[in-house]
Amino acid sequence: QVQLVESGGGLVQTGGSLRLSCAASVRTFSAYAMGWFRQAPGKEREFVAAISWSGGRLGYADSVKGRFTISRDNTKNTVYLQMNGLKPEDTAVYYCAADQVGSTVVAGTPNYWGKGTLVTVSS
Repeated sequence: QVQLVESGGGLVQTGGSLRLSCAASVRTFSAYAMGWFRQAPGKEREFVAAISWSGGRLGYADSVKGRFTISRDNTKNTVYLQMNGLKPEDTAVYYCAADQVGSTVVAGTPNYWGKGTLVTVSS
């Protein structure tokens, strides 16, 4: 069983930055690929970014490339999402996800999900 707890959301102005964190309660965090997803009001949940168990492989949605950076610290059982150049369309609940199979994270069907943290970008 993997428990994921997101933090770091909040209200920020257009062009601002936030760093989201996701702490995982699991014995072997380094065995899991991790990802970030988001769901805006009235829209379906969408993929944002993913990182392999080692951190050596990264993937991003086109909408966030060059602005968001995913990283992980396996000594702290934590994955991060650094978000720069925020836009109003980035407003959403951001979810952390985990799976031992990286492809399922990218496909949006990981086994484990956090409860989300709200990011609001004001114009």
